[in-house]
Amino acid sequence: MAFGTQDEPDEVMNEINMTPLVDVMLVLLIIFMITIPVMKHAVNIDLPQATNRPQDVKPQTIRLSVDRSGAYFWNEGPVSDTALAALLREAAAQNPQPELHIRGDKAVRYERVAQAMAAAQQAGVRKIGFITEPAP
Repeated sequence: MAFGTQDEPDEVMNEINMTPLVDVMLVLLIIFMITIPVMKHAVNIDLPQATNRPQDVKPQTIRLSVDRSGAYFWNEGPVSDTALAALLREAAAQNPQPELHIRGDKAVRYERVAQAMAAAQQAGVRKIGFITEPAP
């Protein structure tokens, strides 16, 4: 009787048998190779031809001018204080909302420009800008 030989059937094997693992992986590889091309097939449909161009709708620009006496001008036309609020509400309801460009005379009181800004904000106008002239 010899000790330490591997011929005895009672000894425990310390190594993992890789053969069944390789067999399972090969079977899975074959299954995926067969099923992937089948999944890529799509229904062939003859779609109608149409020419469409995306509409690039640009919002209009509203010019609100305040002259040196404090009078308002909506796109170069005179407008009263009460009509200004109605015009601003109408402009705020448009989709896309137009931009409001405020041009104030340098001699006008800031109060008149601030009143126009407050009226635009209350009406819901979101895009307000100031127009100035560059220095010489």
